[in-house]
Amino acid sequence: MAKPRVNVGMIGYQFMGKAHSNAYRQVGRFFDLPCEVVMHTLCGRTEGPLREAADQFGWANTQTDWQRVVEDPDIDLIDVSVPGHLHAPIAIAAAKAGKAVLCEKPLANTLAEAQKMLAQARDSKVFHGLFHNYRFAPAVALARQIIDEGRLGEVRHIRAVYLQDWIVDPQFPRVWRLQRDQAGSGVHGDLNAHLIDLARYLVGEFDSVCGHLHTFIAERPLPDDPTQRGPVDVDDAAMFLAKFQNGARGTFEATRFATGRKNANRFEINGSKGSVAFDLERMNELEFFDAAASSHTQGFQRIQVTQGDHPYAGRYWPAGHILGYEHTFVNLISEALTAMRGGAKFAPNFEDGVRNQRVLHAVEQSHLEGAWVSAFCAEV
Repeated sequence: MAKPRVNVGMIGYQFMGKAHSNAYRQVGRFFDLPCEVVMHTLCGRTEGPLREAADQFGWANTQTDWQRVVEDPDIDLIDVSVPGHLHAPIAIAAAKAGKAVLCEKPLANTLAEAQKMLAQARDSKVFHGLFHNYRFAPAVALARQIIDEGRLGEVRHIRAVYLQDWIVDPQFPRVWRLQRDQAGSGVHGDLNAHLIDLARYLVGEFDSVCGHLHTFIAERPLPDDPTQRGPVDVDDAAMFLAKFQNGARGTFEATRFATGRKNANRFEINGSKGSVAFDLERMNELEFFDAAASSHTQGFQRIQVTQGDHPYAGRYWPAGHILGYEHTFVNLISEALTAMRGGAKFAPNFEDGVRNQRVLHAVEQSHLEGAWVSAFCAEV
């Protein structure tokens, strides 16, 4: 019997669009899905590059007007892979049209926008999910299993950093990610959003935060005219302290000025019985320390998370044949489509997006007020 089809319409085709396109193209080859994925329509503003992207990744149709994609009765799922200022209008319109919605992170540029997106998804009773793909790295999923099994005991610390260096050069142009009206914030919303989601996934809900944001280079050349310069009104570096509802404490740092670091998403979690540590640049490995081990053999063990019984890894290659960044999106899409077709809730979703956005917002408030600020969402 033929599987039911899920027709996907994706808005955006650049960096995240490539990652998502590859995931839709590959997911059915590695996972036994309850549906057939159809890459129906790819949407972007510029016809030439849009057509090239569609041909490269296998989209059947193209469209330059996102509203027409949302209104297309043949499309079941809208994927929002555009700059942050467009997340809310597209996702809200898609939900009103009765479409399932998967949205890139952070959910929105502001807490108010995120809350409106969640409210519309609930009112329309549509399926919704969020692309926090690092939850779906096998090593991160294994860390969650170890924590859920109680092998760390009482969690006491998380220290997390996300380090990049792609705008160290003062002559790097003022791209959209460096403009608040499009990106909402700088490194804080871009990279700290990932750290916040991982912390909530692995440690628990935030209670309060104390933060500091800083911009190192206040003006940059304009992309269309390098002889002119424009203001940078977002943060280049963001750091904060955190208290969690369960009593754990955390430190977080994100920057695009860590010279030599390309995509160093790292965390270490310490508990009363053990610790785990992860580095995205060594994403197939998880470090685990078990305090119950004999004292003369104690030490961090490096687990290569590629065995068939490790999360997701068994879907791909024999043990030791490592996975890459792109597989985190394939794993996420597999879980999302399975939940959608089964009428189940998927996580992370817009509720997670609102909770993450509450923490992002609280850090910004703390920076302005110079004080600890509540980051807890009792209800969303």
